[in-house]
Amino acid sequence: MERKSIFITATQINYFFVCKRKLWLFSHNITMEHNSELVELGSLLHKDSYKKRRKEIEFDGIKIDFFEKNKALIHEVKKSTAIEKSHIWQIKYYLYRLKELGINVEGKIDYPLQKKTESISLSDTDEMVISNIISKLKQILKEPLPPQKIAQKICKKCSYYEFCYA
Repeated sequence: MERKSIFITATQINYFFVCKRKLWLFSHNITMEHNSELVELGSLLHKDSYKKRRKEIEFDGIKIDFFEKNKALIHEVKKSTAIEKSHIWQIKYYLYRLKELGINVEGKIDYPLQKKTESISLSDTDEMVISNIISKLKQILKEPLPPQKIAQKICKKCSYYEFCYA
């Protein structure tokens, strides 16, 4: 087994909150993000925002946009607050994984188009929630077929829309 495949990625944590079907498809290497204009727009925003501060940190399925060493603060750049809950848990997962490595930091989500930032910290309760999420996520991934479509408004903007509804 490839080493990378044993880790739960932050993207999987994000998708857990957005759509379990998308999580399952993505985790089974059925990827559609490369065909999405919205994903491409997000990538451009990611590349063009905070260029001077950009120092990505990447390890074991984690890819943090940038880190302010003097403030012990990690940042995640997002396009919009439309699925903010998934963004919050994604960065809490970063904090959780870093804490496992003995690194205690705080987090911030930056929404440059909306000129908004959200400060994120990790509580003891959050750690228990993340452990529970990881257990549920692993159960979803063990299923032989993807979960049913969620038929929500957000589906129309999803990179998997044609896969689910065509």
